[in-house]
Amino acid sequence: MNRGGARALGLAIGYCADRVFRDPTRLHPVAGFGTAASRLEHLTYRDSRAAGAAHVAILVGGTVVFGVVLGRGGAPATALATWAVLGGSSLAATGNTMADHLEANDLLAARTLLPSLCGRDPDLLDSAGLARAALESVAENTSDATVAPLFWGAVAGVPGLVGYRAINTLDAMIGYRNDRYSRFGWAAARTDDIANLIPARLAGALTVALAPTVGGSPRQALRAWRRDAAAHPSPNAGVAEASMAGALRVTLGGRTAYRHGVEQRPELGDGPAPGGADLRRAVRLSTTVQLASAALAVAVGELVLLRDRRRRR
Repeated sequence: MNRGGARALGLAIGYCADRVFRDPTRLHPVAGFGTAASRLEHLTYRDSRAAGAAHVAILVGGTVVFGVVLGRGGAPATALATWAVLGGSSLAATGNTMADHLEANDLLAARTLLPSLCGRDPDLLDSAGLARAALESVAENTSDATVAPLFWGAVAGVPGLVGYRAINTLDAMIGYRNDRYSRFGWAAARTDDIANLIPARLAGALTVALAPTVGGSPRQALRAWRRDAAAHPSPNAGVAEASMAGALRVTLGGRTAYRHGVEQRPELGDGPAPGGADLRRAVRLSTTVQLASAALAVAVGELVLLRDRRRRR
C-alpha cells in the first residue's frame, strides 16, 4: 500500500477507534506529553518571548521528529496516532452528560464536570452560565479536537497529527494572558492560532452546511460568522462559536469568568441564552461535523493515492 492509501486507511480506522473506544483511560500519550512539557518548563521558563519560543520549538520539533519515525509504520501507525490525538467522542459524551445534569437541575454535578470541558471557574456560574460555557467549549473543541488534527493528518500524515496535538496542548497549558505566561506563552498561543487558521474555517463551513441536521439555519449560521466572529479575541474560536450560535439560533458570549480573571466577551449570534436542550443539539451537530471532517480527510488521502498512481504510469 502506498503513502496515500495508508494515510486514508489509517485516518479512517483511527477515527472509528475514537468513536468506539474514546480516549485511552491509562497511559494517554497526550497526558504524557503534558507531563514532559511541565518538567521542561522548570528548565526553560523565563519571563520572555524568546524563552517561550525555545520551549515550543523543542517540544513541537521533538514531537514531529517522533512522528516522522512512527509514520514509517504505515496504516497501523497512522491509525494509532489518529486515535491517540482525537478527542471528539469524549467531547460528545461529556457534553451529553452535562446536558443531563442541567436538565435535571443538578448544578453540583454540572459544576464538578465543567473543568473537563473548559477552564472557567464553575463556582461562579449558574445554570445558564454552565450551559453557555459547555456549549462554547463543544463548539471550539469540535475544531480543536477533531477537525484540526484530521486536517493536519490528511495534509502531513503522522507528523501532522502528533505535531498539531503538541501545539494545541501547549496552548492549553501556557497560552494565557496572565502575569506568568503573557510573554512566555506568546509563542504557544500564536503557533496554535496559525495551526488552526484553516481548520477552524473548515469547521465553520461544515457547521453552516450541516445546521439543518439539528433543525438549524445555514443562513443564520453564516450571518453570525460573518458579523460576529471577528470581534472574538481568538481568530479561530470566534469562527467556531459564532457559526454554532447562528446554527442553533442562540446567543453566546458575554461575561466570562476564568480562574485567571474575568473577561467581557462579545455576543455571538441572535436568540436566547442556551440551555440543556441547546447543548444536546450542539453535541449532535458537533458529531455530524466530526464525521464529515473524517470523510474529507479520507478523501484527501485517496486523492494522494490517485495522484501517485498517475505518476507511476
